[in-house]
Amino acid sequence: MHYEQQYLDLMRRVWTEGAVQKDRTGVGTRSLFGAMMRFDLSNDAIPLLTTKRIYWKTAAREMLWFLTGDTNIRSLVSQGVKIWTDWPLDRYRRETGDQISHNEFEELVINNSEFAEKWGNLGPVYGAQWVNWPRYEDAGKGLYRRADKGINQIELLVESLKTNPGSRRHIFEGWNVAELDQMALPPCHKTYQFHVADGVLSGLLFQRSCDLGLGFGFNVFSAAMLIRMLAQQCGYQPGELIWQGGDVHLYLNHEALVTEQLARTPAGAPKMRLVRKPESIFDYRIDDFEVIDYQPQAHIAAPVAV
Repeated sequence: MHYEQQYLDLMRRVWTEGAVQKDRTGVGTRSLFGAMMRFDLSNDAIPLLTTKRIYWKTAAREMLWFLTGDTNIRSLVSQGVKIWTDWPLDRYRRETGDQISHNEFEELVINNSEFAEKWGNLGPVYGAQWVNWPRYEDAGKGLYRRADKGINQIELLVESLKTNPGSRRHIFEGWNVAELDQMALPPCHKTYQFHVADGVLSGLLFQRSCDLGLGFGFNVFSAAMLIRMLAQQCGYQPGELIWQGGDVHLYLNHEALVTEQLARTPAGAPKMRLVRKPESIFDYRIDDFEVIDYQPQAHIAAPVAV
């Protein structure tokens, strides 16, 4: 069975059996709670969806951006990555009343550093937690202050994978309860855990919330990409990606997407190769990733719920 069939089966099940739910966006969803998929990553395999085009370089650039700890969209939109623009643009429109277009907003973010600093920031989302989780120091008299340098979970993960492969604590986390209300969007792909056995590195991703129509294709590619990077840095072979979803949903206004995608048949076996080994997990560039044998069917457009 093609690896993508499990995704299509889940999509069909969510659409036909899922409970209709009200959600924060006001759009509404069909939702199921609890799902799992497994993807083999051996022999350079990469779980790119083939029933529609996934713009994998966009997902790769986003993952590399997370690893920098940056939380401002300026560097993303400068690379043509627009997947985070909706949230700060929505805040700008609400707070100023100026119904500026996407393109106008992004041009201001790129060309005006003061505008970008004020309106392009997403709060302490993913990368901030991954590489700079807040740490507090004793300030005396029973008081504590935030330390200048936080905890780099990714750096600690790489070290533990190298030095203590049998540990059951190869985990990094994005769900910082104390800072959720400061984030433009609390982390959907929130918890990552890794496992080493016989020189093979596998990873498990838990998503509290999964937009199966638009988000999943990016999430599963990015997680597989990260496993491959970690395996290369730590001297292991990539094994398997186990994906787990909490609230797995399809938006009610995605009926055309669902109908079209379920009418398609998955085919092909794309592969991803790393063309060099950087000095550290933080030194990868977009040119370090090569995807071959990827011949997807046409992209399917659908609105993003903000």
